[in-house]
Amino acid sequence: MAIHDPSRESMSRDELRQLQLERLQATLNRVYRNVRFYKKAFDAIGFDPEDFEDLEMISKLPFTTREDLSDAYPYEMFAVPLREVVRIHSSSGTSENPSIVGYTENDLKHWAELVARLLVATGVNHEDVIQIAFNYGLFTGAFGLHYGAERLGASVVPASVGNTRRQVTILRDYKPTTLICTPGYALRIARVMEELEIDAKTLSLKRGLFGGEPWPESTRQAIEERLYITAYDNYGLSEVMGPGVAGECPEKTGLHVAEDHFIPEIIDPHTHEVLPDNTVGELVLTTITKEAFPVIRFRTGDLASLDRPPCPCGRTLARMSRIEGRCDEILIVKGVNVYPKGIGVILKSALGIEPAYQLVVDREDGQDLLGLRIEVSEDIFFDKMEKQRSMVDRLRKKIRDTLGITPQVWLVEVGSIRRREETAPMVVDRRG
Repeated sequence: MAIHDPSRESMSRDELRQLQLERLQATLNRVYRNVRFYKKAFDAIGFDPEDFEDLEMISKLPFTTREDLSDAYPYEMFAVPLREVVRIHSSSGTSENPSIVGYTENDLKHWAELVARLLVATGVNHEDVIQIAFNYGLFTGAFGLHYGAERLGASVVPASVGNTRRQVTILRDYKPTTLICTPGYALRIARVMEELEIDAKTLSLKRGLFGGEPWPESTRQAIEERLYITAYDNYGLSEVMGPGVAGECPEKTGLHVAEDHFIPEIIDPHTHEVLPDNTVGELVLTTITKEAFPVIRFRTGDLASLDRPPCPCGRTLARMSRIEGRCDEILIVKGVNVYPKGIGVILKSALGIEPAYQLVVDREDGQDLLGLRIEVSEDIFFDKMEKQRSMVDRLRKKIRDTLGITPQVWLVEVGSIRRREETAPMVVDRRG
């Protein structure tokens, strides 16, 4: 079973802890000197990075949240001058300010190397052809995976997302061996292939790497049965790096975390207590090699658990479970972070007021669907259907331009969402 970097992925736990300590000490000193937010946060608890002598002390450090990153918009979290930043990405979705993430030249090298690890773990090598059906843009997914594949010498087809019939043509004619996209989009591709009466068995596909949104084992099974491939999960998030934080090996007993670059913790999201291994809680990540945008104890909002015994594949890195849900209000729809309250901001900018609204998220044939119910009040009532349709079309376009997702929009009568005695939930998630 191939391992891209055995010296790191299979190192002893004692060696790993020493490496983590040295790298974390350097990171703490750097952020204290160069990032105002961390200097203020460390001073508030009387912490001097020079006193950090044991990894267990990490539990005493303050957390970093998405709100902290939003407040630091655009560049206040950068630990290097802007002239040293060679790449800028941002988080996806609706929020007051997106998280702006910078990369130095070294950061990009590390990123490509980590993605190469997770690709090799699934069997990819320099002879493979990889079709990447993620959106190329400010979203980190496509670029991170692209450069990791090139790092291995594999051939990359940057198909981006959309135009599913063209994706199917590429799968048939370009003969890729590996498909990379969201799991929902993989099922959409499978559906279009079936409509076109193209037999998946005739393709060259061997495997798929899917991420960007939570997906259950039933979705994995459906992808494997309909595309005749082996489906692997991987994990990353823009605020920490992007794809490459963790990924599955053929054992599929968890996602190996790149612990030589990130220190994972699991906490109780309410008490903030660090939880023991094999206990589900909120995943917290600390970067220990990032130069431009290091984060200390970043609260991901994702629910998972950790397991540390060596894997039969030969890797000794901790394994995190597949994501089991969220502990905050963020919805992940088609790989996009959707903040329900952020939809209200979009509605107000389009209508001049924020009406009562409710998000409805569904899943059909593995594909996420976003719906929006809006109460029709006197302020947004039109007696002509033509004007109502025009308003709905305008709202759908506004949300599509912001999120990259086109929702269904339903106008509902007053009182059907918010009632006198209780408030209906802002989100109805029917995906299970």
